[in-house]
Amino acid sequence: MAQTQPVEVLLRPAVELYTAAVCAGAAFLSVVAPWALALNPVLGIGSALAFTLFGSIRLHQALGILRYRRNIRRLPRYVMTSRDVPVSQQRLFIGRGFQWEQKHTHRLMQTYRPEFRRYAEPTPAYLLARRLEERLEFAPFPLSHLTRLTSWDVRLNPVRPLPPVGGLPRLHGIEPDEVDVSLPLGERVGHSLVLGTTRVGKTRLAELFITQDIRRRNVLGEHEVVIVFDPKGDADLLKRMYVEAKRAGREREFYVFHLGWPDISARYNAVGRFGRISEVATRIAGQLSGEGNSAAFREFAWRFVNIIARALIELGQRPDYLLIQRHVINIDALFIEYAQHYFAKTEPKAWEIIVQLEARLNDKNIPRNMIGREKRVVALEQYLSQVRNYDPVLDGLRSAVRYDKTYFDKIVASLLPLLEKLTSGKIAQLLAPNYADLADPRPIFDWMQIMRKRAVVYVGLDALSDAEVAAAVGNSMFSDLVSVAGHIYKFGIDDGLPGARAGDKVPINLHADEFNELMGDEFIPMINKGGGAGIQVTAYTQTLSDIEARIGNRAKAGQVVGNFNNLFMLRVRETATAELLTRQLPKVEVYTTTVVSGATDSSDIRGTTDFTSNTQDRISMSSVPMIEPSHVVSLPKGQCFALIQGGNLWKVRMPLPAPDPDEVMPKDLQQLAGYMRQSYTETGQWWDSIAIPGLQEQPLPADLLDASEHDAAPDQDEAAVPAPPNPPDDAQP
Repeated sequence: MAQTQPVEVLLRPAVELYTAAVCAGAAFLSVVAPWALALNPVLGIGSALAFTLFGSIRLHQALGILRYRRNIRRLPRYVMTSRDVPVSQQRLFIGRGFQWEQKHTHRLMQTYRPEFRRYAEPTPAYLLARRLEERLEFAPFPLSHLTRLTSWDVRLNPVRPLPPVGGLPRLHGIEPDEVDVSLPLGERVGHSLVLGTTRVGKTRLAELFITQDIRRRNVLGEHEVVIVFDPKGDADLLKRMYVEAKRAGREREFYVFHLGWPDISARYNAVGRFGRISEVATRIAGQLSGEGNSAAFREFAWRFVNIIARALIELGQRPDYLLIQRHVINIDALFIEYAQHYFAKTEPKAWEIIVQLEARLNDKNIPRNMIGREKRVVALEQYLSQVRNYDPVLDGLRSAVRYDKTYFDKIVASLLPLLEKLTSGKIAQLLAPNYADLADPRPIFDWMQIMRKRAVVYVGLDALSDAEVAAAVGNSMFSDLVSVAGHIYKFGIDDGLPGARAGDKVPINLHADEFNELMGDEFIPMINKGGGAGIQVTAYTQTLSDIEARIGNRAKAGQVVGNFNNLFMLRVRETATAELLTRQLPKVEVYTTTVVSGATDSSDIRGTTDFTSNTQDRISMSSVPMIEPSHVVSLPKGQCFALIQGGNLWKVRMPLPAPDPDEVMPKDLQQLAGYMRQSYTETGQWWDSIAIPGLQEQPLPADLLDASEHDAAPDQDEAAVPAPPNPPDDAQP
């Protein structure tokens, strides 16, 4: 396909075949009948070899033209099993493709010219076959088999349908010589952003990356940490993670946290581990609205939760959502408990005075701002107002109970709905685990434990059922990860363990699917500074508008996007999102040909020439963008533009997944995957079956059945669905 002419034209008849046929005939004659070419037998054999060599060269060029014309209409199928995915210690495999250059822009522009349209557009026979299939869909017996013949997907069928991927095959077919495209692992610390509309292959690309991350080992034989956030709940992604973890021998370090399946989910305390006590209040109050008048209520909620968290730590209790909710509703009990703890250490006799003050109180001598409070709280306040005690925790609790109770309930009203979301039903068992319950087989994990164990974690947030809870839990997890990343950055991952060395880090591969659903203010410092702790974020979302709408600030959205060094752009429908890629690319010079013809009349009436004419082919150069936003919009499924390695543009297509016979999951995870698959594929009816399928039809026990006949209609929120039997110990994630 090498061209010596200034303008490369590959969309043309393969005229090299004529030369190859002539050379083949001449070589045949040179061997069979050399006398026909005035050659002796010895020279005939030499001439045959020369003709064969030249004909082979021309045949190779002709096949290149034919292959180019075929790829413009239809790309060859690219399928790979997960077992065959290459895993390297140096590079991350993406797919097959080519680096986009000026010649590819030139070739792409040629496909839109009218004279080359017949090579790029479907043939009339293809269009006729598709029209017949539409008309004969419900035809009787003889004609119905005709559509099966035209839709037969074999190479011998000249009108076989195109693969159901849509888009323009020409975007990738302009370069027949593909190579394996990979990203150096050193570039992943700069984070990667994958953009694409729904159902175009974002999750499949995530599976490709996650497969390699799970199976990769460093030179010392150590695995990497893999954390996947999946708000919508993709069953195929969960299955892929478990299968790859089992193949790598890491099924014991595989954790599943799923809000929609609490019976087999691992447990996690989102506020139980922190570097500073103020992080507890930040993770909770960060979920509240900070716009307009809500900012004041958010700041008060932060202060109030911080007071409670400090008191719980001083009392030796680990904060969780249930404890915080309990004390938000009734701050008096915490004030009394902490006062007992404080005075027992500092002033043992003070409690006697407080009891005496409590006995003197009645409805007449209670201050107006303390009406509705317990008498012991009022007595504590009176005692502390007379005695100088400078305990910051006690002072904070004291300032909280000084508020009028009615006014206090109003200003914490914005906090209670959030805590109610996080502590309702069985979700409370996941987010506020009972550490003392040894009979519960569900594991409890925290991020530092995950890092040290080099574990694999799947976080399913069930956002289709409850987006509010999913966002709150996701943001709390992100905030916890930022805290752990800061600790690792300062002290290393094995801080406090024997033989630990400061600065020891491991790659932490964080995959956030639909990360706009999870993103808050906690996500920005993670991508800004998380790379120093080894965190490598790969975020997947649909459009830039999703990010901006979630954050609510255009500048912050630009701050988030600007921290991703690697960009993978699949098909998008928003022009502004496509321009995120196209505006970063330079303009290139392409050749264009123009046919100029003209005629000139002769002014000599006596001459023999009446007119003269001329026709010229003019070659000019024009500056055009390397790719247009319309090209991004027209991408087929499973293909993307990759801007990696400091601005190098690659055109990539990902391998289609092929089933493996050994991909088997435990029974409990199979049930979970089945429920997730149903919820994900039938999201239009998600409200019809919130509970686990098959459990709603189970009869009530006999004792409950007798009681239900006499009681009123039970509250649906309090009714518990019978839990499935506990899976065996060896099947626990």
